[in-house]
Amino acid sequence: MSDSPFVFEVDEANFKTVVIDGSQNQPVLVDFWAEWCAPCRSLMPMLARLAGAYQGKFILAKVNSDENQALAAQFGVRSLPTVKAFKNGVAVDEFMGALPESAVREFIEHHIEHESDKLHAAAMQACRRDDLEAAVELLKRAHELEPGKSRITIDLASVLAASGNPAEAESLLNDLPEYERDSGDAASLLARLEFARAAADLPDEATLEAGAEGGDPDSLYQLALLEISRNEFAAAMEKLLVIIRRDRAYKDDLGRKTLLKVFDMLGDDPLVDKYRRKMTSLLF
Repeated sequence: MSDSPFVFEVDEANFKTVVIDGSQNQPVLVDFWAEWCAPCRSLMPMLARLAGAYQGKFILAKVNSDENQALAAQFGVRSLPTVKAFKNGVAVDEFMGALPESAVREFIEHHIEHESDKLHAAAMQACRRDDLEAAVELLKRAHELEPGKSRITIDLASVLAASGNPAEAESLLNDLPEYERDSGDAASLLARLEFARAAADLPDEATLEAGAEGGDPDSLYQLALLEISRNEFAAAMEKLLVIIRRDRAYKDDLGRKTLLKVFDMLGDDPLVDKYRRKMTSLLF
């Protein structure tokens, strides 16, 4: 065993205790090495030094592959050095070769738990209890610690929107890098906020319904916006299809463009396939 409390010599006898059981509490990096392997001799001291620097945020387990060939075969080790990251009893990631320290640190950072992760998890629990005030406070603290973590930013924006702060939510999302802002959950939430803002200044529903029944396309479109803001997506998309069928040129094809925006917002919702087929049959 190493003098460090964070570095262990591991063989078949103690692999389950150190790696499988140990990774239930914190990540375990398993370094498969051999005496004859020159890159192993440069990587191993770096890993041991980083284990000490991270003070228990991960454990380093060193496996001599020549002396523990069954373990190396069990985990598919084909070249040395190979480093595998274990979490909750299973291997979740790996790298091979003697990487530079910056790359090794990046690998470690991806797997260790940060204070922001704990705050994020606590915030999600608060959301499940419908305690949005606590969730916002926790997520703001997490965001201050790691403003570059897009998952925290997006979840904070989502909770802010749900708690009645759409402007603050939209500002956060707009500060994301473009590739994150324009795809996935961020793009979906931005679309929802845009639709909610558009619906905020609409005439009352009775007025819109009367106008729509009279054939007014503006009233029909605004009624669709109102329904989108209330998550009545099927009803809204039916109205947008009516606009496309009646007047494809309405406000520079606004019916189709809005329908596509709803598709993007809903993502993999089954309604998307249904109404995409309906739209396609109208257009072609």
